[in-house]
This record gives sequence, structure tokens and C-alpha cells, in this order.
Amino acid sequence: MAYKTIAQLFDLSGKGAVVTGGAIGIGQGIAFRLAEAGAGVTVADVDLKAAEETAKQIEGKGGRGKAIRADASSAADAEKAVEATVDAFGSLDILVNNAGIQIPATFLDTSEESWERVVDVNLKGVLLCSQAAARAMIKAGHGGKIINVASAAALTPSKGHTAYSASKAGVISLTKSMAQELAAHRILVNAVAPGGIQTPGGMASLGDMMQARGMSAKELWQDHLRRVPLGIVGEPDDVAKVVLFLASEAADFMTGAVVVVDAGFLAT
Repeated sequence: MAYKTIAQLFDLSGKGAVVTGGAIGIGQGIAFRLAEAGAGVTVADVDLKAAEETAKQIEGKGGRGKAIRADASSAADAEKAVEATVDAFGSLDILVNNAGIQIPATFLDTSEESWERVVDVNLKGVLLCSQAAARAMIKAGHGGKIINVASAAALTPSKGHTAYSASKAGVISLTKSMAQELAAHRILVNAVAPGGIQTPGGMASLGDMMQARGMSAKELWQDHLRRVPLGIVGEPDDVAKVVLFLASEAADFMTGAVVVVDAGFLAT
């Protein structure tokens, strides 16, 4: 294999990517980094207006962006996202399954309705979007990269996040199953497991978390930070940079891996 420079390894020019839940937060950060590396990025989100704004920002920086409204838990929307990417950028080479929701509740207070909604988006959504993407990649015959956004909560569940933690644990297991079955098609499947990241979605659920755990906002942050060796809360770009690595040729010898991005939280 010919030696490649760092610049060549991280060059995604000519590639097409889909980022589910790409309008805000971690998904937006990932979309920005993939586009910066040269990929054409489809920002797929249930909030079309926010997706369009993110795509506009990508284009404003000289990148290639496209926005579509898509619910990750819908098979039809998953197919739509794939087709839109191929139409816009010529191929689908990278899928980032980032779409996810939290409905904080303790184990005994988790309702059937909230359980089903969280699992539908966080786990079934990964299945459906990955199936649609993998079929397109196999048909094209060029392989590809699928990166799933799991969570540190999948490995160390915290009180008040029963459905979320279980769904993200399922994402890790699904990642490994996909990696085994898709390797023959040169489709590499890996996951990232973020720890505490400041995102609009995370802040929106803060009130529910406070109620579920009987703590104030200040107490919640202090409780988290005292268990983090680096003593900091991450930003979306902290995850996005790792996803960029997994999407690049620098990670061509990796599949079925889970990369923890948590400032050392799971090391304690």
C-alpha cells in the first residue's frame, strides 16, 4: 500500500455523508468537521429549518451541504436520506448515526410509551439507517464507513436514564454485529461513546434530570465534574474530531471498536 500523508489520510473530497440528527449539538459539530474535510454532507433532522441553517453554514464556509427532514426511526426516511445523498453528491460513503433522544426517568417511573420512543429513535433508528446505507454501499461496491454515536451511559448507566442507557448499550452491541457482517463488503462500523457534552438537547433535559435525581442544576454539574479526571464538560467538536478520524482512511484498520470520549469519566 502506498504511503499517504496525514493530509491525504484525512481528505474526504468526493465522498458523500449522512449525519442523522445533524442540525444541532454533536450532530452539527460532526457535519461541520466532515464538510471541512471535503465530504458532501446531508444534514438529516426532524427539524428541517435547523437542518437548513446548518447546511447554509457549511456552504458559507465553502463546503457542500444539503438539508432534508428525516426521522431516523422511519425506514422510508432512512431510504430518503440515502437517496438524497447519492443524488446530491454522487455516492454515499459515510453514515453517522447520531440522532438520539433522552426522556429522563428512573426505572420504576419509565413508561411504556417513553421506553418505546427512546428505543425507536436511539436503537431502531441506527438499524434502519444503517440497513439503507449499507445496501447502497454494497450496490455501489466501494465499501464505506458507518459510525454510531453511543454514550458513556451505555457502559456505566446513571440513575434517571434507564431507557437511554439501555438503548445506547444496544447501539454498542449492534455496532459489533454490523462490523462482523459487513466486513466482507469493506464497510467498517465503529462507535463513539461520549461522556458529558454541552448540547442544546442535554440542557433541555436538565430539568427532568433534576426532578428524577432530586438535585439542583448546580448539584448535578458538581456531581458529574467531581467524577471526571479532567474536570471539564466537553463540547460537540470534541466528539466530532473523533468521528472524523473514524470516517477517514486513518481508521481503515478499525471495525467493531468503541471509542470512549469522556474526559476520563469511565476511568474512575
